[in-house]
Amino acid sequence: MSIGGAHAWTPCPGYAAGDPTQTRSLFVSPYTHHWRHSDDHKHVVLIGVQRQLPNDRLCGISLFSNSFGQPSLYAFTGWYWPQVSSRHPRLYASLSAGVLYGYVGEHKDKVPLNVGGFSPALIPAIGWRLNQQTSAEVHVLGTAALLFGVSRRY
Repeated sequence: MSIGGAHAWTPCPGYAAGDPTQTRSLFVSPYTHHWRHSDDHKHVVLIGVQRQLPNDRLCGISLFSNSFGQPSLYAFTGWYWPQVSSRHPRLYASLSAGVLYGYVGEHKDKVPLNVGGFSPALIPAIGWRLNQQTSAEVHVLGTAALLFGVSRRY
């Protein structure tokens, strides 16, 4: 779609159209390891959906309770490298960039550049394909934590 001759950018093109050439996955994270312990930290639970697009792009959304028990959301787009090592063909990596919402009130300063609960995020991840449908992943949450989870293609 063009607006005034310019291409209208869409973070997740074709998502609603159900394009069968795009792979979808469900991601669940039962555990987050914080670099520094705090008595304020709560158990983090995350569930997300992602779509791999042509040209090794990706997009998705994650819903989670953050480290302080607040309902939160991460909407993202990014890049995917399906094989980062010829010696280890099951090893892959991704980098997502998006908008994080949920760190509000007394915890608003726990993420950088937070304005009204919204802040930018850049999250690198590395994964290992266990089989065709299931992978284990580790996401680096800046200087705060590592997020561990399982991804299942469908």
